[in-house]
Amino acid sequence: MSDHVADPHSHARPEEAVITHMALEMNVNMEERVIDGVAAFDLERRKGDSVIFDTDGLTIKGVTTRQGQPLAYALGDSSFMGRPLKVLLPEGCRHVRIAYRTTAASRALQWLGPSQTADKQKPFLFTQGQAILSRTWFPVQDSPGIRFTYEAQVRVPSDLLALMSAQNPQERSADGTYHFRMEKPIPAYLVALAVGDVAFRPIDERTGVYAERSMVDKAAWEFADMGRMVKAAEELYGPYRWGRYDIIVLPPSFPFGGMENPVLTFATPTIIAGDRSLTSLVAHELAHSWSGNLVTNATWNDFWLNEGFTVYFEHRIGEKLYGSAYSEMTALLGHQDLMATVKEIEAGPHPQDTRLKLDLAGRDPDDGVTDIAYEKGYGLLRLLEHKVGRERFDAFVRDYFDRFAFQSMTTERFLGHLRSALLEPSGVDVDVDRWVYRSGIPDDVIVPVSDRFQRVEQEVARWQAGTPASALATQGWSTFEWIHFVRHLPQELGQERMAELDKAFGFTKSGNAEVLAAWLEQSVRNDYAAADGRLVDFLNTVGRRKFLIPLYEELVATEKGKAMAMRIYSTARPNYHSVSVRTIDDLLGWSSGKGTVTL
Repeated sequence: MSDHVADPHSHARPEEAVITHMALEMNVNMEERVIDGVAAFDLERRKGDSVIFDTDGLTIKGVTTRQGQPLAYALGDSSFMGRPLKVLLPEGCRHVRIAYRTTAASRALQWLGPSQTADKQKPFLFTQGQAILSRTWFPVQDSPGIRFTYEAQVRVPSDLLALMSAQNPQERSADGTYHFRMEKPIPAYLVALAVGDVAFRPIDERTGVYAERSMVDKAAWEFADMGRMVKAAEELYGPYRWGRYDIIVLPPSFPFGGMENPVLTFATPTIIAGDRSLTSLVAHELAHSWSGNLVTNATWNDFWLNEGFTVYFEHRIGEKLYGSAYSEMTALLGHQDLMATVKEIEAGPHPQDTRLKLDLAGRDPDDGVTDIAYEKGYGLLRLLEHKVGRERFDAFVRDYFDRFAFQSMTTERFLGHLRSALLEPSGVDVDVDRWVYRSGIPDDVIVPVSDRFQRVEQEVARWQAGTPASALATQGWSTFEWIHFVRHLPQELGQERMAELDKAFGFTKSGNAEVLAAWLEQSVRNDYAAADGRLVDFLNTVGRRKFLIPLYEELVATEKGKAMAMRIYSTARPNYHSVSVRTIDDLLGWSSGKGTVTL
């Protein structure tokens, strides 16, 4: 699709001039925590005499032509979207070089000292570009609807390895210089960089894992099914088009479970459980290689197209590899998360955010990263599959990825295609507009059913009726069953009852981050002091926003808890990425109460 839709979160004007290729030259100074770079762009000029880039927190040192002739440029006013960089283009000029330097305001960058890493020997750097943070570490037209190829030359200290969302090395270079190339056109938010003392382990001929040296063998064991996942995904919806599929396990401050950077998924260490029980996240990020990376939401208001398809695809991979009982458990946990999110959003300032098609103009698009996009989007796709039949729906999805590969997709364009290619030929009537444009969860939502979860609930009921925790029938339970168990405990429990559960099942000492986080929520809610030490340690070492927000929300529900939250946050905040900091600052009123704290 050559036409670009208006993006309320980018200053770029692609209808006038749009980038088609980027060449980065970057010198990464780990000591000073800055990147000095040159971003060179090939342009497609359409009309007018200028091109506009997005920047945020960058020092612009100069702009020239390919031959080095200075070009006139100006930076516009600052807003939550950063500052537009307008460059005047002489007649025939189709190449621009921008010299720049990052600053402390470059929020995509997380610089970590040795003590903040697993090995505690050397510093680490990683980027997080989604949604509009790529503009904080290189100037670019930062819209998901604008795709370009890229290459990069990156210089780092010789004892560290540099990796990007591109073709990657598997060993360190002698002089710390690395060359990268991404030959498939991608949007800016998928350009990613990691620098650290990491090693590589292969899983099979086209998959592998990078991690710090003390973790790399554990990670390789944990992700042993990666190759099988790629094959299962291809059998479902067509060829994997990106070459290799590798994962890098980042330090624990990474704010998300995973980020689907092409070729190299960035992942949280909280999925290293020691029993391969949390690798559904790998299936999710792999699925993004089709839904999101291949066919991309045109704007962040269309975010559900990325995530709804990906959750659906993730469950299909899980079902194919591990059976329907597995996929129904994960789907039901997602539905539980969805209903809790709907309740929370409806009580907040933006109840309209329970719609799939969002209107985030004037707001940070990160506000749209909720379970609505993921789980309500999945709910619509699961309903469609149920209505038309799996065989017909699979053919539709396969054709969708093939037909629109390397293109951007608006909600309206998708709905038009859905009606003409699936609903009308199959004679099925689904009120998709109700799902997409109206708030709340429609009555025709399919609620997943899990026999295994029903048995968990029976054990909860037995415990409430007086059966000792140690006598409950919990043998062989999966991580998902334990999460369901903790979630379905009574909201109010006395210290004695909490202690009984803890003694029987060792929740406070659990090495499974998902189970531990659910238990810590219960512990805060019930003022279970025996878990306080683990809570403090968890919040000081884990930066995954999925865990942080519920725990801090539980803490601030009481005066005692809020005081504890402020004490913890005062030491934990420097360990969090700016994505998490923004959310928790608002939750705790940190900026007004404590002043700005520099990361």
